[in-house]
Amino acid sequence: MFAGIVRAHRHRLGLTQEDLAARTGLSVRAIGRLEAGRIAAPRPPTVRLLADAFGLTGEDRDRFCQSARDGSTAPPVSAPVPAQPAASVRVPAQLPPDVSAFTGRGAELALLDELVAGVADEPTALIISAVSGTAGVGKTALAVHWSHRSRGRFPDGQLYVNLRGYDTDRPVDAGDALAGFLSALGVAARDVPVDMAERAARYRTELADRRMLILLDNASSVEQVRPLLPGTASCAVLVTSRDSLAGLVAVHGARRLDLDLLPDADAIAFLRRLIGRRAEAEPTAAATLAAQCARLPLSLRVAAELAVSRPTRPLTDLVAELADRKRRLSLLDPGGAPHADVRSVFSWSVRHLPPDASRLFRLLGLHPGPDYDAYAVAALAGTDLDTARELLDVLVRAHLVHPTGGGRYGMHDLLGAYAASLATAETRYGHPTDAPATALGRLFDYYVAAAASAMDHLYPAEALHRPQVPETAAAMPDLDGADASRRWLDSERACLVGVAVDTSARDWRPRAVRLSTVLYRYLDGGHHSEALAVHTHARDAARQSGDRAGEARALLGIGAARLWIGESEPAVQHFEQALALSRQVDDRGGQTRALNSLGVVHRRLGDYPAAADYQWQAVLLARQTGDRTGEARALSNLGIVEHLSGRPEPAATHLGLALALFRQTGDRTGEANALHNLGKIELLLGQPEPAAERLRAALDLYRHLGNPRGEATTLDCLGTLHTRSGRSGPATEDHTRALALFREIGERGGESSALNGLGEAAQAAGDPAAALTHHTAALVNATETGGRDQQARAHAGLGLAYRALADPVHARHHYSRALALYTDLGSADAADMRARLAGVNGP
Repeated sequence: MFAGIVRAHRHRLGLTQEDLAARTGLSVRAIGRLEAGRIAAPRPPTVRLLADAFGLTGEDRDRFCQSARDGSTAPPVSAPVPAQPAASVRVPAQLPPDVSAFTGRGAELALLDELVAGVADEPTALIISAVSGTAGVGKTALAVHWSHRSRGRFPDGQLYVNLRGYDTDRPVDAGDALAGFLSALGVAARDVPVDMAERAARYRTELADRRMLILLDNASSVEQVRPLLPGTASCAVLVTSRDSLAGLVAVHGARRLDLDLLPDADAIAFLRRLIGRRAEAEPTAAATLAAQCARLPLSLRVAAELAVSRPTRPLTDLVAELADRKRRLSLLDPGGAPHADVRSVFSWSVRHLPPDASRLFRLLGLHPGPDYDAYAVAALAGTDLDTARELLDVLVRAHLVHPTGGGRYGMHDLLGAYAASLATAETRYGHPTDAPATALGRLFDYYVAAAASAMDHLYPAEALHRPQVPETAAAMPDLDGADASRRWLDSERACLVGVAVDTSARDWRPRAVRLSTVLYRYLDGGHHSEALAVHTHARDAARQSGDRAGEARALLGIGAARLWIGESEPAVQHFEQALALSRQVDDRGGQTRALNSLGVVHRRLGDYPAAADYQWQAVLLARQTGDRTGEARALSNLGIVEHLSGRPEPAATHLGLALALFRQTGDRTGEANALHNLGKIELLLGQPEPAAERLRAALDLYRHLGNPRGEATTLDCLGTLHTRSGRSGPATEDHTRALALFREIGERGGESSALNGLGEAAQAAGDPAAALTHHTAALVNATETGGRDQQARAHAGLGLAYRALADPVHARHHYSRALALYTDLGSADAADMRARLAGVNGP
């Protein structure tokens, strides 16, 4: 299976799921779903990102991509909705790779073994609250090494999270950690509770009676850990922290293991393993170096790397340099202990860099994203591209930066914090440091300009609706063409979110607003969580700056994201606020978009008259202002409302006009939307062949544009076409793929439609029991999201299934509910429901 292949490549490279998410720009949840086999058909862009992250080329890359296609086969026709694997067979294995050259710690490993043995004799929840100690003492290394040795004692798997408790900018929220754990335990994303307490309760329920190991790494406080503790006596919990976490000991009965420095003999042995024969040939120097490194494993590793990088020089030279304590920096004191000054070792590595590489190292601490490419580095440092690449190579050789795949680089979080602290100093090592604001200004200008260029290539028809972006002197990547632009946006998505956060919180608020407007259409294509982050920060920045037009545009983005994730009422509020602000500042384009959006959300709520009214207002306003793209979108949305209201002929007219306008303006996304909706109408009019042609053309466009939401909706519609043409097998396949995509992007309204489609395909295949399962799931989902049209469709399907199962009472009940909903919606399907209801026999 493709899931196993992804997992094997990740383990081969020694990556955690978090590492792989950072390399690809995908979410950790999406990586978990892929490895759990819960994404039936990963999209080609996703597969390409994974291949880049794994460094696959040539035939290896071809085989990897082919395995994704081969592994996306649909279940049999009679299968129910592709439900999540049963919890009893889900065995998470999230431990990071074991550390290399692990040395010593025999007593500590024995103590951990003893404590686990005690759990078997007297079952209680095991919490070792601090494998605790100072920074660099090897807490994580010990915990991971012991966990790998003990995997056989936990047959139900291991969960791991790096809580980043001492990362000054981005500690992991306990709620996010819980979401990741629940995903690993087999809980569908849509079933993960929003409330923290409910999320923790669901987590404890999922762990009940499982023998599992939970490794909570780098915790900052009891409050961060407490929600992650299981309620079962069958689990072991291992926590690492610089803090003693006394509350866990006092309240939860935790056992604490205070990790001390390595003994002299182990520290020297560690250096010998890392450096090799030179350490054996100079035993006195090796012993002195171990003492200078405070016998801290992290310090010893960095010092050893420095020694290895100078193979022709004796260790005594390094020892002599480190003897001058006045030249050591202690900017990252782990707790005031002079014998544990791990930060000075970092300074030793940086000190031996060429000046330009040292300067770049400091500036990289300012970067807001999880990784970066050479173009971003060049912008940050104010250098040309070749120089940036050369300096990155220097930092990679010094083990201060590491490649993350696909021409991108990252930095360990401790090194990142150290680099950031250096970047704020006035001078380091005799040469001036860039002012952080100057370097970040260059970086932010680069990201906004590159994003605007990518959007102009990917969505050229909307260029006039995007803001003017100042030119930048930074080198720009080759974004010529939609494919290159989409790849750049996908790879930089997490960094662009980081830019939005940083620019909104500091003195660059106009950039935050500009970036939100630039990225709107791309994020609207299925990147809903990122859209919420970018647009929310832009709204806050605009409010603080008094930019009402910018605030209105950001509100439109927030509303769209809320709408697609199934929060219709909040979406209405955001769209109404955007309309009011746009009218205050006389932004006619903003008014058109707000009216259009209000029409869409009222259509989703089943209020077709209100939806049509908003769309007509948008059409008229767009015509007054010469906004052909806005007019086309309003006409397209109006055609959908006409279709849902049972008026296919005017619907086809409006959609035909919209399609012509989209093609005139070069709006490929709008063209795909119009083709999709024309295909639906031709299907309704009993024209399956032209409908299939339209839908396949729309599907090709959506895939070319990298629009997962459009791809999912079109697959869903193709499934319905297959069902009505008597091809239940292909119908099930398309609906299954659509459902997987909807779940991947978190679009619950689409889930309802795909589930109903699966129910209709099952009914057509003669399996009413499976149809009941699908339609029931669709009804629950549609009721929670307020989708009344899908509620009606689910009731209609349930009525048909119960009738096939010779249960007229339940069939009549569901037909009656469907009739009431369709009548309230003003849908032509009400007449069909009356006929079905009249034909049901029984009481």
